[in-house]
Amino acid sequence: MPRPGTSRPAPGHRVYPYLLRGLAIDRPNQVWAADITYIPMARGFLYLVAVMDWASRAVLTWRLSNTLDVAFCVEALEAALARHGRPAIFNTDQGAQFSAAAFTGRLAAAGIAISMDSRGRWLDNVFVERLWRSLKYEEVHLKAYADGREARAGIGAWIAFYNERRPHQALANRTPMAVWRDGITAVDMTLRLDDADASATCPQPQHQPQAA
Repeated sequence: MPRPGTSRPAPGHRVYPYLLRGLAIDRPNQVWAADITYIPMARGFLYLVAVMDWASRAVLTWRLSNTLDVAFCVEALEAALARHGRPAIFNTDQGAQFSAAAFTGRLAAAGIAISMDSRGRWLDNVFVERLWRSLKYEEVHLKAYADGREARAGIGAWIAFYNERRPHQALANRTPMAVWRDGITAVDMTLRLDDADASATCPQPQHQPQAA
């Protein structure tokens, strides 16, 4: 059975430049990335989209669909923004779903810079590609899901394990969500300290005695 295509560009859709070349990505919510892969079933395919934080490798949200309509990608994006804040940059390939106005418009409305891989450059989104490889070899290819419910249960359990229980050597043997949470706390504390420093150096209004 031929593999379904997941990253076909759409004529007329705007293509954005790749913004990550040479960029030091060292904190959560600096860069998010999304990608789509196919999930083979006992009969046919489903499509899986995931939103990942690059610095921590954490999978922030994911959605399954039986079509390649943009709607399930927008749904995953909305859920990630609602639960995890927002990144400075969002990176994808040039596929029709990610270049659609419904997707790029939501990013622009949130003030997020849009980055897209060069054509044929899977290495530009390498962390998501590694996620797909691990998911398929450790979960999907060992099973033949009968339906969407089985697929959601199996993939959901694997992603929960990956996020919360699987240490990564590149993360000093910590789990992705532990790195994400600690990084967000550190950023939040930095912001609070900056606010405190600013208030300490700002002149305070003098109390004026009230007239009798």
